[in-house]
Amino acid sequence: MHHASIIALSLATFGLSSTTFGAEPPTSRLECIAPADPGGGWDFTCRQFATVLRQLGILDASMQTINMAGAAGGVAYAHVASKREGNDGLIVAASSSNATRLAQQQYPGLDVDDVAWLGTLGADYAALAVSTDSPWQELADITDALQEDIKAVSFSGGSGPLGWDQLNMLRVLADAEVTSLDKVTYLDFNNGASAITQVLGHHLDVVVGDISEVKSFVDSGDLRVLAVLAEERLPAPLDGFPTAREQGVDVVAPNWRGFYAPAGLSADDRQFWEQAIRRVYESDQWQEIMARNGMTPFQLSGEQFESFLHDQIASLETTMEQLRSTNNQ
Repeated sequence: MHHASIIALSLATFGLSSTTFGAEPPTSRLECIAPADPGGGWDFTCRQFATVLRQLGILDASMQTINMAGAAGGVAYAHVASKREGNDGLIVAASSSNATRLAQQQYPGLDVDDVAWLGTLGADYAALAVSTDSPWQELADITDALQEDIKAVSFSGGSGPLGWDQLNMLRVLADAEVTSLDKVTYLDFNNGASAITQVLGHHLDVVVGDISEVKSFVDSGDLRVLAVLAEERLPAPLDGFPTAREQGVDVVAPNWRGFYAPAGLSADDRQFWEQAIRRVYESDQWQEIMARNGMTPFQLSGEQFESFLHDQIASLETTMEQLRSTNNQ
C-alpha cells in the first residue's frame, strides 16, 4: 500500500480548494456515533468535528456524540447497517481500525459496502509508549527482552483482539525478528484511554495506540514514546519522538480518521457530508487541532476514499497472511 502517494494525491486534489455547498443540510436529528467508550480516538473525532461544524456555521443545530462501544466498532457498524439506512443526520467516526476488522471479516455478515464511506480528516500515526519510569528506553530494549523471554514485556491496546493496535505491535515485533508472536502478552480494552491507564498503573508495560491518544499523557510527564510508526519524524513540537524506522524497524502505520454514514443516502445527502468534511478539514480550526494532536495531512472523499479503503483492506489481508506465516515458522 503506497500511503505516501495517496496522501500526496489527496493534498493535491483537495488541500487548496474551497468548498461551495450545493446540497441542503440534513433534516434528521444530528448524531455522531463514536464506536467506543469516551476518551479514545473515535470519541475525539466526533467531538472535535462537531465543534468545528458549529464554529464554521455549516450546521446551526448541535451534533450529539453517542458512544456505542463493542466488538472494536462492530456493534456500531451492525447498528448502522441494519437499523439506520437512509438516515441523513447520522455519521460514524471511523479509522484504519475499521479496515482491519473488515479485512479479518470480524463484522459478521457485513462487508465494506454495507455503509456509505464519506471522507477523512487527517491521519494519526501509531506509536508505542511506556510510563516515564519504565526501564525500557528504546525499541531495541523491548525487542531484545522478548527475544530472550517472550513474556518479559506485556502490551495493551484499544482496538479489539488482533485489531489495529495489536496488528501494529505484531508487525513491529516480526520486523525485529521476535519469534513466538502468538505467545506475546497483549490485553485489549474498549478504547485507548483505558489501555493507557493500564500502563500508567504499571499493570502492563507498553501501550500501542495513536499519537493523538498518548500525546496529552506525554505532555503531562506520564508517558514516554519509544517509537512512532511514521515514515519520518513528525513536525514540531512532536519531532522529539523517534520513529521505528530510525531504530531499524521498518514499520509505518498511518491511522486515517474519518466518517461513514448509513447506506441508502441520497446523492444530495452524501454531497453535503463530503463537502462538510472537506470544509472542516481546510479550516484553520481543524488544521490547528491536527497540529496540536500530532495528526498529519490526509484527506480523501467520495470515490477516491472508497477506492483507497478497498486497497487498504486488501493490504491488511496480505499482512495477516504474512504474520500467520511468521507464526508457523
